Amino acid sequence: MASPYSFRKPRARNRPSPKQSKFFLWVNSLNFRAVLVWGLLIAAMGALVINLFYVQIVQGKLLRGIAQSQQVTQIRPFMPRRNIVDRDGNILALDRPVFTLFAHPKLFKLSKEEVAEKLSPIMERPVASLIKQFNEGDTGIRIEYSLIEDISNRIIDLRLDGLELIPHQQRLYPHKEVAADIVGFVDGEHVGQAGLELSQQNILTRPSQEIKLRQMGDGSLMPDQIPTGFLNQDDLQLRLTLDTRLQRAVQPILKKHVLKAGAKKGTVIVMDAYTGELTTLASYPSYDPNQYYKAEPERYKTWAITDLYEPGSTFKPIIVAIALENKTIQPDTLIYNPSAITIDEWPITGGSGGSETVNDIVINSYNVGMVHIVDTLKPEVYYAWLRRLGMGGIVGVDLPSESPGQFKSRKSFVENRIDRAVTSFGQGFSLTAMKLVQLHATIANGGKLVTPHVIQGLFDSKGRLYWRPGLPSQRQVFSPTTTKAILPMMEGVVTQGTGKAAQLPGYHVAGKTGTSQKANGFGGYSESAYVTSFVSIFPADKPRYVVLAVIDEPAGGGYGGTIAAPVVKEVLQALTALENIPPS
Repeated sequence: MASPYSFRKPRARNRPSPKQSKFFLWVNSLNFRAVLVWGLLIAAMGALVINLFYVQIVQGKLLRGIAQSQQVTQIRPFMPRRNIVDRDGNILALDRPVFTLFAHPKLFKLSKEEVAEKLSPIMERPVASLIKQFNEGDTGIRIEYSLIEDISNRIIDLRLDGLELIPHQQRLYPHKEVAADIVGFVDGEHVGQAGLELSQQNILTRPSQEIKLRQMGDGSLMPDQIPTGFLNQDDLQLRLTLDTRLQRAVQPILKKHVLKAGAKKGTVIVMDAYTGELTTLASYPSYDPNQYYKAEPERYKTWAITDLYEPGSTFKPIIVAIALENKTIQPDTLIYNPSAITIDEWPITGGSGGSETVNDIVINSYNVGMVHIVDTLKPEVYYAWLRRLGMGGIVGVDLPSESPGQFKSRKSFVENRIDRAVTSFGQGFSLTAMKLVQLHATIANGGKLVTPHVIQGLFDSKGRLYWRPGLPSQRQVFSPTTTKAILPMMEGVVTQGTGKAAQLPGYHVAGKTGTSQKANGFGGYSESAYVTSFVSIFPADKPRYVVLAVIDEPAGGGYGGTIAAPVVKEVLQALTALENIPPS
Protein backbone atom coordinates (compact mmCIF):
# COMPACT_ATOMS: atom_id res chain seq x y z
CA MET A 1 0.00 0.00 0.00
CA ALA A 2 1.45 3.21 -1.02
CA SER A 3 2.26 5.81 1.45
CA PRO A 4 -0.05 8.68 1.30
CA TYR A 5 2.96 10.83 1.43
CA SER A 6 4.80 9.27 -1.57
CA PHE A 7 5.19 11.31 -4.68
CA ARG A 8 6.55 10.87 -8.21
CA LYS A 9 9.57 12.64 -9.59
CA PRO A 10 8.30 14.95 -12.16
CA ARG A 11 9.35 14.11 -15.71
CA ALA A 12 11.77 16.41 -17.43
CA ARG A 13 10.32 18.19 -20.30
CA ASN A 14 12.25 18.24 -23.58
CA ARG A 15 12.46 21.78 -24.60
CA PRO A 16 13.62 22.48 -28.11
CA SER A 17 17.13 24.25 -28.25
CA PRO A 18 17.14 27.57 -29.80
CA LYS A 19 17.67 27.33 -33.52
CA GLN A 20 21.21 28.71 -34.63
CA SER A 21 21.36 30.72 -37.82
CA LYS A 22 23.30 29.47 -40.85
CA PHE A 23 25.34 32.68 -40.85
CA PHE A 24 26.50 32.10 -37.30
CA LEU A 25 27.57 28.58 -38.15
CA TRP A 26 29.48 29.83 -41.21
CA VAL A 27 31.34 32.45 -39.13
CA ASN A 28 32.31 29.90 -36.51
CA SER A 29 33.60 27.58 -39.20
CA LEU A 30 35.57 30.44 -40.83
CA ASN A 31 37.33 31.47 -37.60
CA PHE A 32 38.48 27.92 -36.92
CA ARG A 33 39.98 27.57 -40.37
CA ALA A 34 41.71 30.93 -40.15
CA VAL A 35 43.17 30.11 -36.79
CA LEU A 36 44.30 26.78 -38.12
CA VAL A 37 45.91 28.30 -41.22
CA TRP A 38 47.53 31.14 -39.35
CA GLY A 39 48.74 28.71 -36.75
CA LEU A 40 50.31 26.55 -39.38
CA LEU A 41 51.87 29.59 -41.07
CA ILE A 42 53.27 30.87 -37.81
CA ALA A 43 54.64 27.43 -36.96
CA ALA A 44 56.25 27.15 -40.38
CA MET A 45 57.74 30.63 -40.08
CA GLY A 46 59.03 29.78 -36.66
CA ALA A 47 60.61 26.60 -37.92
CA LEU A 48 62.14 28.55 -40.80
CA VAL A 49 63.54 31.19 -38.45
CA ILE A 50 64.96 28.50 -36.20
CA ASN A 51 66.49 26.73 -39.18
CA LEU A 52 67.92 30.00 -40.51
CA PHE A 53 69.36 30.74 -37.08
CA TYR A 54 70.89 27.28 -36.97
CA VAL A 55 72.28 27.55 -40.48
CA GLN A 56 73.44 31.17 -40.34
CA ILE A 57 74.61 31.41 -36.76
CA VAL A 58 75.29 27.96 -35.39
CA GLN A 59 76.66 26.33 -38.56
CA GLY A 60 77.55 29.51 -40.43
CA LYS A 61 81.29 29.31 -40.02
CA LEU A 62 81.40 25.64 -40.96
CA LEU A 63 79.22 26.05 -44.04
CA ARG A 64 81.13 29.11 -45.22
CA GLY A 65 84.31 27.10 -44.98
CA ILE A 66 82.80 24.26 -47.00
CA ALA A 67 81.57 26.68 -49.65
CA GLN A 68 84.92 28.40 -49.90
CA SER A 69 86.73 25.09 -50.15
CA GLN A 70 84.52 24.20 -53.09
CA GLN A 71 84.95 27.56 -54.79
CA VAL A 72 88.57 28.39 -53.90
CA THR A 73 91.64 26.47 -55.08
CA GLN A 74 95.04 27.01 -53.49
CA ILE A 75 98.14 26.49 -55.59
CA ARG A 76 101.83 26.85 -54.82
CA PRO A 77 103.63 27.81 -58.05
CA PHE A 78 107.08 26.38 -58.71
CA MET A 79 109.77 28.96 -57.97
CA PRO A 80 113.05 28.74 -59.90
CA ARG A 81 116.20 28.23 -57.83
CA ARG A 82 118.53 31.15 -57.43
CA ASN A 83 121.50 31.45 -59.74
CA ILE A 84 125.03 30.61 -58.66
CA VAL A 85 127.63 33.03 -60.03
CA ASP A 86 131.38 33.50 -59.68
CA ARG A 87 133.02 36.56 -58.18
CA ASP A 88 132.58 38.51 -61.43
CA GLY A 89 128.95 37.53 -61.95
CA ASN A 90 129.56 34.79 -64.50
CA ILE A 91 126.76 32.24 -64.21
CA LEU A 92 127.72 28.81 -62.91
CA ALA A 93 124.19 27.45 -62.39
CA LEU A 94 120.74 28.68 -63.41
CA ASP A 95 117.20 27.48 -64.01
CA ARG A 96 115.75 27.65 -67.51
CA PRO A 97 112.34 26.68 -68.91
CA VAL A 98 112.37 23.52 -71.01
CA PHE A 99 109.66 21.30 -72.44
CA THR A 100 108.96 17.59 -72.59
CA LEU A 101 107.44 16.48 -75.89
CA PHE A 102 104.79 13.76 -75.75
CA ALA A 103 103.16 12.10 -78.74
CA HIS A 104 99.63 10.67 -78.91
CA PRO A 105 99.56 8.85 -82.27
CA LYS A 106 95.87 7.99 -82.04
CA LEU A 107 95.14 11.73 -82.29
CA PHE A 108 97.34 12.28 -85.36
CA LYS A 109 95.46 13.65 -88.37
CA LEU A 110 98.52 13.07 -90.51
CA SER A 111 100.32 9.78 -90.93
CA LYS A 112 103.16 8.91 -88.56
CA GLU A 113 105.59 9.29 -91.44
CA GLU A 114 104.35 12.80 -92.23
CA VAL A 115 104.56 13.89 -88.58
CA ALA A 116 108.08 12.48 -88.29
CA GLU A 117 109.18 14.27 -91.47
CA LYS A 118 107.99 17.61 -90.08
CA LEU A 119 109.66 17.10 -86.68
CA SER A 120 112.95 15.69 -87.96
CA PRO A 121 114.67 18.94 -89.09
CA ILE A 122 113.54 20.84 -86.00
CA MET A 123 114.70 18.20 -83.53
CA GLU A 124 117.71 17.17 -85.62
CA ARG A 125 116.74 13.52 -85.38
CA PRO A 126 116.33 10.87 -88.08
CA VAL A 127 112.80 10.27 -89.36
CA ALA A 128 113.16 6.54 -88.73
CA SER A 129 114.02 7.15 -85.08
CA LEU A 130 110.87 9.22 -84.55
CA ILE A 131 108.64 6.70 -86.34
CA LYS A 132 110.05 3.94 -84.13
CA GLN A 133 108.98 5.91 -81.05
CA PHE A 134 105.52 6.60 -82.50
CA ASN A 135 105.04 2.86 -82.87
CA GLU A 136 105.57 2.26 -79.15
CA GLY A 137 101.91 2.91 -78.33
CA ASP A 138 98.76 4.88 -78.99
CA THR A 139 99.26 7.66 -76.46
CA GLY A 140 101.59 9.16 -73.85
CA ILE A 141 104.88 8.44 -75.65
CA ARG A 142 107.74 10.63 -74.39
CA ILE A 143 109.69 11.76 -77.44
CA GLU A 144 112.14 14.25 -75.88
CA TYR A 145 112.72 15.35 -72.29
CA SER A 146 114.38 18.76 -72.34
CA LEU A 147 113.59 20.83 -75.40
CA ILE A 148 114.67 24.45 -75.20
CA GLU A 149 112.11 27.19 -75.68
CA ASP A 150 113.14 28.04 -79.25
CA ILE A 151 112.68 24.47 -80.50
CA SER A 152 109.41 24.13 -78.59
CA ASN A 153 108.05 27.27 -80.26
CA ARG A 154 108.96 25.89 -83.68
CA ILE A 155 107.08 22.67 -82.88
CA ILE A 156 104.05 24.68 -81.75
CA ASP A 157 104.13 26.59 -85.03
CA LEU A 158 103.66 23.28 -86.89
CA ARG A 159 100.14 23.04 -85.42
CA LEU A 160 100.17 19.26 -85.46
CA ASP A 161 97.42 17.36 -83.65
CA GLY A 162 98.58 14.65 -81.27
CA LEU A 163 101.68 16.44 -79.97
CA GLU A 164 101.85 17.79 -76.41
CA LEU A 165 104.52 20.01 -74.82
CA ILE A 166 104.73 20.00 -71.02
CA PRO A 167 106.79 22.87 -69.51
CA HIS A 168 109.14 22.42 -66.56
CA GLN A 169 112.34 23.92 -65.14
CA GLN A 170 115.79 22.51 -65.77
CA ARG A 171 118.98 23.33 -63.89
CA LEU A 172 121.71 24.28 -66.35
CA TYR A 173 125.46 24.33 -65.68
CA PRO A 174 127.02 26.32 -68.56
CA HIS A 175 130.64 25.51 -67.67
CA LYS A 176 130.02 21.76 -67.46
CA GLU A 177 132.92 19.99 -65.69
CA VAL A 178 134.61 23.24 -64.63
CA ALA A 179 134.03 23.57 -60.85
CA ALA A 180 131.49 20.73 -61.01
CA ASP A 181 132.47 19.26 -57.65
CA ILE A 182 132.08 22.69 -56.03
CA VAL A 183 128.76 23.70 -57.58
CA GLY A 184 127.28 20.19 -57.51
CA PHE A 185 123.93 19.34 -59.07
CA VAL A 186 120.21 18.87 -58.39
CA ASP A 187 118.10 15.78 -59.01
CA GLY A 188 114.87 15.45 -60.97
CA GLU A 189 112.93 16.94 -58.04
CA HIS A 190 115.16 20.03 -58.07
CA VAL A 191 116.78 19.10 -54.76
CA GLY A 192 120.55 19.53 -54.32
CA GLN A 193 122.53 16.29 -54.22
CA ALA A 194 126.17 17.44 -54.19
CA GLY A 195 128.38 20.49 -53.77
CA LEU A 196 126.87 23.87 -52.99
CA GLU A 197 123.57 22.78 -54.49
CA LEU A 198 123.37 20.42 -51.51
CA SER A 199 124.97 22.43 -48.69
CA GLN A 200 123.15 25.66 -49.63
CA GLN A 201 119.77 24.10 -50.47
CA ASN A 202 117.86 26.53 -48.24
CA ILE A 203 119.69 29.58 -49.57
CA LEU A 204 119.25 28.63 -53.22
CA THR A 205 115.55 27.79 -52.86
CA ARG A 206 113.30 30.80 -53.29
CA PRO A 207 110.38 30.95 -50.84
CA SER A 208 107.20 29.61 -52.44
CA GLN A 209 103.91 31.35 -51.58
CA GLU A 210 100.38 30.04 -51.99
CA ILE A 211 97.94 31.76 -54.36
CA LYS A 212 94.17 31.50 -53.88
CA LEU A 213 92.10 31.09 -57.07
CA ARG A 214 88.30 31.43 -56.98
CA GLN A 215 86.12 29.50 -59.42
CA MET A 216 83.76 31.79 -61.29
CA GLY A 217 80.30 30.91 -62.59
CA ASP A 218 81.63 29.92 -65.99
CA GLY A 219 84.18 27.60 -64.43
CA SER A 220 87.17 29.89 -64.99
CA LEU A 221 89.66 30.58 -62.19
CA MET A 222 90.48 34.10 -61.06
CA PRO A 223 93.03 35.15 -58.41
CA ASP A 224 91.29 35.69 -55.11
CA GLN A 225 94.33 36.72 -53.13
CA ILE A 226 97.88 37.36 -54.32
CA PRO A 227 100.58 37.46 -51.60
CA THR A 228 102.42 40.72 -51.12
CA GLY A 229 105.48 40.91 -53.35
CA PHE A 230 104.52 37.84 -55.37
CA LEU A 231 104.82 39.65 -58.68
CA ASN A 232 108.20 41.08 -57.67
CA GLN A 233 110.27 37.89 -57.62
CA ASP A 234 113.63 38.42 -55.91
CA ASP A 235 116.69 38.60 -58.12
CA LEU A 236 119.11 37.38 -55.48
CA GLN A 237 121.95 35.11 -56.56
CA LEU A 238 124.62 33.21 -54.67
CA ARG A 239 127.98 34.78 -55.45
CA LEU A 240 131.15 32.74 -54.99
CA THR A 241 134.79 33.66 -54.52
CA LEU A 242 135.79 31.53 -57.52
CA ASP A 243 137.39 33.08 -60.58
CA THR A 244 135.98 31.13 -63.51
CA ARG A 245 138.73 32.42 -65.80
CA LEU A 246 141.43 30.88 -63.62
CA GLN A 247 139.35 27.77 -62.97
CA ARG A 248 138.99 27.20 -66.72
CA ALA A 249 142.72 27.70 -67.19
CA VAL A 250 143.69 25.35 -64.35
CA GLN A 251 141.37 22.48 -65.27
CA PRO A 252 143.20 21.45 -68.49
CA ILE A 253 146.59 21.97 -66.81
CA LEU A 254 145.65 19.56 -64.07
CA LYS A 255 144.14 17.06 -66.50
CA LYS A 256 147.26 17.09 -68.65
CA HIS A 257 149.61 16.37 -65.75
CA VAL A 258 147.41 13.69 -64.16
CA LEU A 259 147.23 11.84 -67.47
CA LYS A 260 150.93 12.36 -68.14
CA ALA A 261 151.84 10.86 -64.77
CA GLY A 262 149.33 8.04 -65.15
CA ALA A 263 147.97 9.12 -61.78
CA LYS A 264 144.73 8.20 -60.07
CA LYS A 265 143.54 11.78 -59.52
CA GLY A 266 144.70 15.30 -58.81
CA THR A 267 143.62 18.60 -57.29
CA VAL A 268 144.74 22.23 -57.41
CA ILE A 269 143.79 24.85 -54.83
CA VAL A 270 144.43 28.59 -55.12
CA MET A 271 143.52 30.62 -52.03
CA ASP A 272 143.89 34.25 -50.97
CA ALA A 273 146.16 33.92 -47.94
CA TYR A 274 144.68 36.95 -46.15
CA THR A 275 140.95 36.41 -46.60
CA GLY A 276 140.67 32.65 -47.10
CA GLU A 277 138.78 33.19 -50.36
CA LEU A 278 139.22 30.25 -52.71
CA THR A 279 139.73 31.53 -56.24
CA THR A 280 140.29 28.07 -57.71
CA LEU A 281 139.46 24.56 -56.56
CA ALA A 282 139.97 22.14 -59.43
CA SER A 283 139.76 18.35 -59.44
CA TYR A 284 140.45 15.71 -62.02
CA PRO A 285 138.74 13.52 -63.03
CA SER A 286 135.62 15.66 -62.96
CA TYR A 287 132.12 15.26 -64.42
CA ASP A 288 129.41 17.18 -66.26
CA PRO A 289 126.64 18.09 -63.77
CA ASN A 290 124.21 18.45 -66.68
CA GLN A 291 124.59 14.68 -67.10
CA TYR A 292 125.59 13.67 -63.59
CA TYR A 293 123.92 10.28 -64.00
CA LYS A 294 126.63 9.28 -66.48
CA ALA A 295 129.45 9.77 -63.95
CA GLU A 296 130.65 7.53 -61.16
CA PRO A 297 129.34 8.81 -57.78
CA GLU A 298 132.96 8.97 -56.57
CA ARG A 299 133.42 12.04 -58.76
CA TYR A 300 130.64 14.00 -57.08
CA LYS A 301 132.72 14.77 -54.00
CA THR A 302 135.31 17.50 -53.61
CA TRP A 303 138.16 15.22 -52.63
CA ALA A 304 140.36 18.14 -51.58
CA ILE A 305 138.15 18.28 -48.47
CA THR A 306 136.84 14.71 -48.22
CA ASP A 307 139.94 12.55 -48.73
CA LEU A 308 142.73 12.34 -46.17
CA TYR A 309 146.39 11.86 -47.02
CA GLU A 310 149.75 12.16 -45.31
CA PRO A 311 151.29 15.47 -46.42
CA GLY A 312 154.93 14.41 -46.39
CA SER A 313 157.59 17.11 -46.60
CA THR A 314 155.11 19.90 -47.39
CA PHE A 315 154.47 19.86 -43.62
CA LYS A 316 158.09 20.61 -42.70
CA PRO A 317 157.78 24.43 -42.78
CA ILE A 318 154.96 24.17 -40.23
CA ILE A 319 157.17 22.11 -37.89
CA VAL A 320 160.00 24.61 -38.21
CA ALA A 321 157.58 27.49 -37.50
CA ILE A 322 156.52 25.79 -34.25
CA ALA A 323 160.15 25.38 -33.16
CA LEU A 324 161.00 28.98 -34.11
CA GLU A 325 157.96 30.25 -32.21
CA ASN A 326 159.16 28.36 -29.13
CA LYS A 327 162.70 29.72 -29.63
CA THR A 328 164.29 26.27 -29.54
CA ILE A 329 166.04 26.97 -32.87
CA GLN A 330 167.02 29.80 -35.19
CA PRO A 331 167.34 29.68 -39.00
CA ASP A 332 171.12 29.36 -38.72
CA THR A 333 171.13 26.81 -35.86
CA LEU A 334 173.25 23.76 -36.71
CA ILE A 335 171.33 20.51 -36.42
CA TYR A 336 172.89 17.06 -36.36
CA ASN A 337 171.90 15.41 -39.63
CA PRO A 338 173.43 11.94 -40.08
CA SER A 339 172.56 9.81 -43.07
CA ALA A 340 170.23 7.59 -41.04
CA ILE A 341 169.04 6.98 -37.50
CA THR A 342 166.95 4.32 -35.77
CA ILE A 343 164.13 5.17 -33.37
CA ASP A 344 162.30 2.43 -31.51
CA GLU A 345 163.69 -0.07 -34.03
CA TRP A 346 162.35 2.00 -36.95
CA PRO A 347 164.99 3.16 -39.44
CA ILE A 348 164.76 6.74 -40.69
CA THR A 349 166.87 7.79 -43.65
CA GLY A 350 167.35 11.01 -45.54
CA GLY A 351 170.21 12.86 -43.87
CA SER A 352 173.33 14.53 -45.23
CA GLY A 353 175.86 12.72 -43.07
CA GLY A 354 176.87 15.78 -41.09
CA SER A 355 175.39 18.89 -39.51
CA GLU A 356 173.21 21.38 -41.38
CA THR A 357 171.55 24.68 -40.60
CA VAL A 358 167.80 24.74 -40.17
CA ASN A 359 167.65 26.75 -43.40
CA ASP A 360 169.48 24.03 -45.37
CA ILE A 361 167.46 21.24 -43.79
CA VAL A 362 164.27 22.80 -45.16
CA ILE A 363 165.77 23.63 -48.57
CA ASN A 364 167.08 20.10 -49.08
CA SER A 365 164.22 18.40 -47.22
CA TYR A 366 166.37 16.31 -44.86
CA ASN A 367 164.21 13.93 -42.82
CA VAL A 368 166.80 13.12 -40.15
CA GLY A 369 167.48 16.79 -39.48
CA MET A 370 163.74 17.40 -39.08
CA VAL A 371 163.53 14.63 -36.47
CA HIS A 372 166.20 16.40 -34.43
CA ILE A 373 164.39 19.74 -34.77
CA VAL A 374 161.27 18.12 -33.27
CA ASP A 375 163.46 16.72 -30.47
CA THR A 376 164.21 20.29 -29.38
CA LEU A 377 160.57 20.62 -28.30
CA LYS A 378 159.05 19.08 -25.18
CA PRO A 379 156.57 16.38 -26.26
CA GLU A 380 153.65 18.01 -24.42
CA VAL A 381 154.43 21.40 -25.94
CA TYR A 382 154.76 19.98 -29.45
CA TYR A 383 151.47 18.08 -29.15
CA ALA A 384 149.66 21.15 -27.80
CA TRP A 385 150.91 23.23 -30.72
CA LEU A 386 149.69 20.76 -33.31
CA ARG A 387 146.29 20.72 -31.65
CA ARG A 388 146.29 24.51 -31.55
CA LEU A 389 146.76 24.49 -35.32
CA GLY A 390 143.66 22.33 -35.66
CA MET A 391 145.30 19.00 -36.40
CA GLY A 392 142.75 16.22 -36.10
CA GLY A 393 139.86 18.60 -36.76
CA ILE A 394 138.17 20.20 -39.74
CA VAL A 395 138.89 23.45 -41.54
CA GLY A 396 135.24 24.58 -41.58
CA VAL A 397 135.03 25.21 -45.32
CA ASP A 398 131.51 25.90 -46.64
CA LEU A 399 131.32 22.76 -48.76
CA PRO A 400 129.62 19.50 -47.74
CA SER A 401 131.20 16.34 -46.38
CA GLU A 402 134.49 17.71 -45.06
CA SER A 403 136.51 15.04 -43.27
CA PRO A 404 138.36 15.70 -40.00
CA GLY A 405 142.04 14.87 -39.89
CA GLN A 406 143.40 11.83 -38.10
CA PHE A 407 145.94 12.29 -35.34
CA LYS A 408 147.51 10.23 -32.57
CA SER A 409 146.22 10.40 -29.02
CA ARG A 410 148.08 12.61 -26.57
CA LYS A 411 149.24 9.58 -24.57
CA SER A 412 150.66 7.79 -27.61
CA PHE A 413 152.23 10.97 -28.95
CA VAL A 414 153.95 11.92 -25.70
CA GLU A 415 155.13 8.44 -24.72
CA ASN A 416 156.39 7.21 -28.11
CA ARG A 417 159.25 9.07 -29.70
CA ILE A 418 158.64 7.41 -33.06
CA ASP A 419 155.13 8.90 -33.22
CA ARG A 420 156.62 12.38 -32.83
CA ALA A 421 159.55 11.68 -35.13
CA VAL A 422 157.53 10.68 -38.20
CA THR A 423 155.34 13.80 -37.94
CA SER A 424 158.47 15.88 -38.54
CA PHE A 425 158.45 14.79 -42.18
CA GLY A 426 154.67 14.67 -42.56
CA GLN A 427 153.79 11.05 -41.88
CA GLY A 428 151.97 9.18 -39.11
CA PHE A 429 148.92 11.46 -39.37
CA SER A 430 146.58 12.59 -42.12
CA LEU A 431 144.78 15.72 -43.20
CA THR A 432 142.95 17.13 -46.21
CA ALA A 433 144.57 19.17 -48.95
CA MET A 434 142.47 22.12 -47.78
CA LYS A 435 143.94 21.88 -44.28
CA LEU A 436 147.46 22.05 -45.66
CA VAL A 437 146.55 25.20 -47.62
CA GLN A 438 145.13 26.76 -44.47
CA LEU A 439 148.33 26.03 -42.54
CA HIS A 440 150.60 27.48 -45.21
CA ALA A 441 148.44 30.59 -45.34
CA THR A 442 149.63 31.33 -41.79
CA ILE A 443 153.17 31.59 -43.14
CA ALA A 444 152.05 33.80 -46.02
CA ASN A 445 149.88 36.24 -44.05
CA GLY A 446 151.97 36.86 -40.96
CA GLY A 447 150.71 34.05 -38.74
CA LYS A 448 146.89 34.19 -38.88
CA LEU A 449 144.70 31.10 -39.20
CA VAL A 450 142.01 31.98 -41.76
CA THR A 451 138.97 29.94 -42.81
CA PRO A 452 138.95 28.82 -46.46
CA HIS A 453 135.59 29.51 -48.11
CA VAL A 454 133.93 29.73 -51.52
CA ILE A 455 130.80 31.78 -50.69
CA GLN A 456 130.74 35.57 -50.71
CA GLY A 457 127.01 35.84 -50.05
CA LEU A 458 123.63 36.60 -51.58
CA PHE A 459 123.64 39.68 -53.80
CA ASP A 460 120.92 41.32 -55.87
CA SER A 461 121.30 42.38 -59.50
CA LYS A 462 122.60 45.79 -58.42
CA GLY A 463 125.40 44.28 -56.36
CA ARG A 464 123.83 44.96 -52.98
CA LEU A 465 124.59 42.44 -50.26
CA TYR A 466 121.56 40.65 -48.82
CA TRP A 467 123.22 37.89 -46.76
CA ARG A 468 126.76 36.84 -45.92
CA PRO A 469 127.75 33.66 -44.06
CA GLY A 470 129.51 34.17 -40.78
CA LEU A 471 133.16 33.17 -40.59
CA PRO A 472 135.22 32.48 -37.46
CA SER A 473 137.52 35.29 -36.38
CA GLN A 474 141.07 34.96 -37.62
CA ARG A 475 143.42 33.61 -34.94
CA GLN A 476 147.03 34.69 -34.58
CA VAL A 477 148.99 31.45 -34.21
CA PHE A 478 152.50 32.51 -35.29
CA SER A 479 154.26 35.81 -34.91
CA PRO A 480 155.16 37.81 -38.04
CA THR A 481 158.81 37.39 -37.04
CA THR A 482 158.49 33.62 -37.30
CA THR A 483 156.71 33.63 -40.65
CA LYS A 484 159.22 36.08 -42.14
CA ALA A 485 161.99 33.66 -41.18
CA ILE A 486 160.24 30.75 -42.92
CA LEU A 487 159.62 32.46 -46.28
CA PRO A 488 163.31 32.67 -47.34
CA MET A 489 163.73 28.97 -46.57
CA MET A 490 160.78 28.12 -48.83
CA GLU A 491 162.07 30.41 -51.55
CA GLY A 492 165.38 28.57 -51.30
CA VAL A 493 163.53 25.30 -51.99
CA VAL A 494 162.60 26.71 -55.42
CA THR A 495 165.90 28.40 -56.25
CA GLN A 496 168.33 25.80 -54.85
CA GLY A 497 166.49 22.72 -53.63
CA THR A 498 163.87 20.19 -54.64
CA GLY A 499 161.37 22.67 -56.11
CA LYS A 500 163.35 24.08 -59.02
CA ALA A 501 160.67 22.94 -61.48
CA ALA A 502 158.38 25.64 -60.06
CA GLN A 503 160.68 28.53 -60.91
CA LEU A 504 158.94 31.36 -62.75
CA PRO A 505 161.29 33.82 -64.46
CA GLY A 506 160.91 37.33 -63.09
CA TYR A 507 159.03 36.28 -59.95
CA HIS A 508 159.95 35.20 -56.42
CA VAL A 509 158.33 31.83 -55.74
CA ALA A 510 158.35 30.17 -52.32
CA GLY A 511 157.41 26.53 -52.06
CA LYS A 512 157.88 23.09 -50.60
CA THR A 513 157.81 19.69 -52.23
CA GLY A 514 156.24 16.62 -50.70
CA THR A 515 156.30 12.91 -51.46
CA SER A 516 154.56 10.59 -49.02
CA GLN A 517 153.94 6.87 -49.00
CA LYS A 518 150.32 5.78 -48.80
CA ALA A 519 149.14 3.50 -46.02
CA ASN A 520 148.63 -0.07 -47.19
CA GLY A 521 145.75 -0.89 -44.85
CA PHE A 522 147.82 -3.38 -42.83
CA GLY A 523 149.51 -0.99 -40.42
CA GLY A 524 152.35 -0.14 -42.78
CA TYR A 525 153.10 1.72 -45.98
CA SER A 526 152.89 0.74 -49.61
CA GLU A 527 156.15 0.43 -51.52
CA SER A 528 154.54 1.57 -54.77
CA ALA A 529 151.70 3.99 -53.95
CA TYR A 530 152.69 7.61 -53.33
CA VAL A 531 151.11 11.03 -53.06
CA THR A 532 153.17 13.80 -54.63
CA SER A 533 152.54 17.45 -53.87
CA PHE A 534 153.90 20.95 -54.09
CA VAL A 535 152.71 23.94 -52.09
CA SER A 536 153.65 27.49 -53.03
CA ILE A 537 153.40 30.95 -51.50
CA PHE A 538 153.25 33.55 -54.24
CA PRO A 539 154.75 36.05 -54.76
CA ALA A 540 157.35 35.28 -52.10
CA ASP A 541 158.38 38.92 -51.72
CA LYS A 542 154.77 40.14 -51.34
CA PRO A 543 152.75 37.05 -50.38
CA ARG A 544 149.14 36.94 -51.47
CA TYR A 545 148.27 33.45 -52.67
CA VAL A 546 148.77 29.89 -51.49
CA VAL A 547 148.79 27.40 -54.36
CA LEU A 548 148.75 23.64 -53.81
CA ALA A 549 148.89 20.81 -56.33
CA VAL A 550 148.40 17.21 -55.21
CA ILE A 551 148.82 14.28 -57.62
CA ASP A 552 147.64 10.97 -56.19
CA GLU A 553 149.43 7.73 -57.10
CA PRO A 554 151.48 8.64 -60.17
CA ALA A 555 152.42 5.51 -62.09
CA GLY A 556 156.09 4.61 -62.15
CA GLY A 557 157.07 6.69 -59.14
CA GLY A 558 158.09 10.32 -59.13
CA TYR A 559 158.41 13.07 -56.55
CA GLY A 560 156.67 16.26 -55.60
CA GLY A 561 159.46 18.21 -57.26
CA THR A 562 159.08 16.38 -60.57
CA ILE A 563 155.33 15.65 -60.70
CA ALA A 564 153.52 18.40 -58.77
CA ALA A 565 155.91 21.38 -59.00
CA PRO A 566 155.48 21.74 -62.80
CA VAL A 567 151.71 21.88 -62.27
CA VAL A 568 152.08 24.80 -59.87
CA LYS A 569 154.40 26.60 -62.27
CA GLU A 570 151.80 26.52 -65.04
CA VAL A 571 149.08 27.61 -62.61
CA LEU A 572 151.23 30.57 -61.52
CA GLN A 573 151.75 31.54 -65.16
CA ALA A 574 147.98 31.65 -65.65
CA LEU A 575 147.50 33.51 -62.36
CA THR A 576 150.02 36.24 -63.17
CA ALA A 577 148.47 36.78 -66.60
CA LEU A 578 144.87 36.96 -65.38
CA GLU A 579 145.58 39.06 -62.29
CA ASN A 580 148.18 41.27 -63.99
CA ILE A 581 150.72 40.57 -61.24
CA PRO A 582 153.88 42.53 -62.09
CA PRO A 583 157.29 40.83 -61.95
CA SER A 584 159.17 41.05 -58.66
